[in-house]
Amino acid sequence: MKQVWTWQNMQIAWQVEGEEINSPIAIVLIHGFGASKDHWRLNQKSIGSKAPCYALDLVGFGESSQPNSCLPYEKKTSQNFHYCFDNWSQQVFDFCKEIVNKPVLLIGNSIGGVIALNTSNKLSKKCLGVVLIDCAQRTMDDKRLAEQSLLMRFFRPVIKTLVRQRLLSTTLFTNAANPAFIEKILKVAYPSGSNVNEELVDILFQPTQRKGAPEAFRGFINLFDDYLAPGLLEHFEKPVHLIWGEKDPWEPVKEAEKWSQKFECIKSLEIIANAGHCPHDEMPEKVNPIIEKIIQEAI
Repeated sequence: MKQVWTWQNMQIAWQVEGEEINSPIAIVLIHGFGASKDHWRLNQKSIGSKAPCYALDLVGFGESSQPNSCLPYEKKTSQNFHYCFDNWSQQVFDFCKEIVNKPVLLIGNSIGGVIALNTSNKLSKKCLGVVLIDCAQRTMDDKRLAEQSLLMRFFRPVIKTLVRQRLLSTTLFTNAANPAFIEKILKVAYPSGSNVNEELVDILFQPTQRKGAPEAFRGFINLFDDYLAPGLLEHFEKPVHLIWGEKDPWEPVKEAEKWSQKFECIKSLEIIANAGHCPHDEMPEKVNPIIEKIIQEAI
């Protein structure tokens, strides 16, 4: 059942499974861009059989508040929000303190993985570990500019100037916010086609019809200089487990394999054959047992 928590005068939607279970830890699920707490619909009950399992909508997504975007050079007011990893991490940190009130294992998909790593640092000893599911590699970040083609580097200033404009960002968003386009993207993200159905399309489509949705999109596409997972992993001291879709079209599994070799904090890497960017939703029957085993070890 959906519940609402007031955070910084915004409404945050969340839900929990297994609340009655007597466990020393709890699990917090953090969705990726464009998704919501319901993107864990095939995982939360299973995970909640092992420990209380919470899922929340980040500001700008799902059923949470969608305030106007505030870019770094714009004036901050009580009516706008800087969509960035620090602010989303603060939201999750405060949620863990005020609602969960137990040591947590954080699980994040895509940008939710970066948020999980950053939140873990804020939580300190109250976080026991992190599970990254196809963590966002953020290839368009300024800090990775040297990896881009010469043409992309040349046009970079123009692109950054254009996407700041609400007229352009809203037009881009409007063209993408329809069921047919969402289904097309899902078929790329879920290469096996498993669980790409009307329910999933609706989960992603409905939040796009809310008034503030274009503002969340504008905030996100202007994230050109923020945290990168390797920077967070470099000095990370808690256990990190990687779960990755073998055929992720956007976050190559080869990068995850490099992370696994490079960072001491990474304790395991599970590659899900034939899965894409969201293996927890595409193949929950393979991912849920992996997560449940990690939980058992954490307990």
